[in-house]
Amino acid sequence: MVRPVRAADITEVTYDQERWRLFEELRKHALRMMKSLVTRGFDPLVHGSVARGDVDKKSDVDVFIPRVVPSYKIELALREAGFSPVKREIVMATPWQLPKAHIYIEEDRSITFPLVDPKSLELEFYHFGGAASLEQAERKVRVPGIDKRLMLIEPTPQGHIESPVVGREAEVAKRVGVSLDIVRERVQVLTRRAEVGHTGIFVQRELAPDENFETVFNKLLEGKPAMKLRLKKK
Repeated sequence: MVRPVRAADITEVTYDQERWRLFEELRKHALRMMKSLVTRGFDPLVHGSVARGDVDKKSDVDVFIPRVVPSYKIELALREAGFSPVKREIVMATPWQLPKAHIYIEEDRSITFPLVDPKSLELEFYHFGGAASLEQAERKVRVPGIDKRLMLIEPTPQGHIESPVVGREAEVAKRVGVSLDIVRERVQVLTRRAEVGHTGIFVQRELAPDENFETVFNKLLEGKPAMKLRLKKK
């Protein structure tokens, strides 16, 4: 488990050729995924280390669509681009958090989209970790964001500068361009997770090839009344 850093010096990290090569490779995967969605009118973001640039061999490529969209349109766009999903699933961490659909085109490459309208903090979650648009990705822009250690990653021409978030929440929020609320929330969540560990996922339902997201989600709502807590609080 990655543990949050409570105190650390500001460190400048220089990337070697292998890290730059890996970044280029992962960005190419992200661009192909994003372009397939943009042609259908979606507005995808790539987030996390692939947006920031501080990738490693464990980095996933996750593309997020920040609004509710018909799942068949996304799947059609992916098929037209030559992608064949290896897994599709619905995930809901807790009864009151955002239910999300994941389409995996490889084990480490996925498209995520919400199944109900996201709240503002839930959208900011993706920018908290760093999020890049198609236009930014095409220009090879790397954006600042916060990793799972609660370290602020700020890109430089040679690599990045990393510095601790805890105790500097307001300053960090401004640098990343998010609200102080999301920084405080993520500090609380990641710190607690490090102390007590994962408490499990409320819903994780893999779809069969002949199932669609909306139908399965509605059936889950019928069978799990606790899921309706999220909808009642809209």
